[in-house]
Amino acid sequence: MVVELFDAGPVGALRIAPSILAADFGALASAIRVVDSQTDWVHVDVMDGHFVPNISIGPPVVQSLRPYSDRFFDCHLMISEPARYLQAFKKAGADSCTIHVEVGNTSSVIADARALGLRVGLAANPDTPFDAVAPYLGDIDLLLLMTVFPGFGGQSFMAEVMDKVSLARKEIDAAALALDLEVDGGIDRITAPVATRAGANVLVAGSAIFNQESPLDAALAIREAAFTGQR
Repeated sequence: MVVELFDAGPVGALRIAPSILAADFGALASAIRVVDSQTDWVHVDVMDGHFVPNISIGPPVVQSLRPYSDRFFDCHLMISEPARYLQAFKKAGADSCTIHVEVGNTSSVIADARALGLRVGLAANPDTPFDAVAPYLGDIDLLLLMTVFPGFGGQSFMAEVMDKVSLARKEIDAAALALDLEVDGGIDRITAPVATRAGANVLVAGSAIFNQESPLDAALAIREAAFTGQR
């Protein structure tokens, strides 16, 4: 089976990644189409009820959505055994899989994802120090620094993570790494410029887009606000 990969776009460019975790699960295809013109990546939150205290979606949903969008599918694997599911996500149409450094066995899972032709991301929870991800910066395409504790949507932005985002941006730039820096949790038109000012270039937003009267207008407002904070 040949799986088409979609373009992530230029590294470092500002990207808005609506999280379908906050969308109507009975109409996901429609939801992502509504915001398509203000979407760079589609963010897919995958939860196993073990690594995080919630259960969401898996490869079958990714596969069902793939025909309805030609956007880059950014799959965030909040699961205890990511290596077991990488191939399934690749076959389903994922373009990138992000694993959590807290799970362990990080180098091996990164290598497995790379061997499958996936773009590779590494995530860290708010209380995980930057030193835990620093050794892997040269091996990944995306660093995701969580601005809430993963597991549930609609949480408040943790501004204290911005020190870690700033440190990550400094290290990425100093080493001239082709690496996107993503934040996820509590992103809206108020916090978006805070995140981009700290150095993030990929912003994941769920409730602030899909729970609004006009999701498209909400996504546009976040994009415009994010631009004001860019360096």
